[in-house]
Amino acid sequence: MSVYDVFDPKVLQETFKKAREIYKERGFQTRMGYGKKPAIINVDLANAWTREGHAFTCVGADEMVANTRKLLDAARPKKIPIFYSTTAFNPNGFLDNGIWDKKIPLRELHLDTYWAQIDERLDPQPDEIIFVKKMASCFAGTPLQYQLTSLGVDTVIVTGATACACVRHTCMDAIACGFRVIVPEETIGDRIPGAIEWNLFDIDAKFGDVEPLENVIEYINNLT
Repeated sequence: MSVYDVFDPKVLQETFKKAREIYKERGFQTRMGYGKKPAIINVDLANAWTREGHAFTCVGADEMVANTRKLLDAARPKKIPIFYSTTAFNPNGFLDNGIWDKKIPLRELHLDTYWAQIDERLDPQPDEIIFVKKMASCFAGTPLQYQLTSLGVDTVIVTGATACACVRHTCMDAIACGFRVIVPEETIGDRIPGAIEWNLFDIDAKFGDVEPLENVIEYINNLT
């Protein structure tokens, strides 16, 4: 029996029910809403997170990828800017992974390997930007902020993995940079039970709007 067999999401649901009441009373969990010029940031939807057999593999990754592809299929005809991050490091002594390697197995993430490649099921297009990051947030040490700003983006739609780290920190930095943050809940993955539920709850309370995928696609379809 694995931990997934004994995890009961109803426990968290009951906890969140009371927590939402507390937050509502105190003015949290209000809606920031959608802007007029979105971009999509796909966080670490590379093979290390989406395929079996890696230390970073996420549970339910196939569904996460399939749902993200639905979002991308809606966005591409609208010419919405699409970005993908992957996290990977040099294999020559791991000099670019810093002290973070003392905490998690970053040495399993090599540049220019299969595991660092964006999942082919997402079918990245030539005009879509793939970039490598070294820390959790897509904004940390990357040109993402000025690329978004130069495109006039006011809203970032964040998908990917993992809820507890790279997605969460990307959302936190995005709102700090002045972007509206939208998270389609069915496009988010993680490795352990409860991590998705808890982090989406907390992101929705403080850093962005967690929305059903169908709502986000409807927003995209209605863009002119």
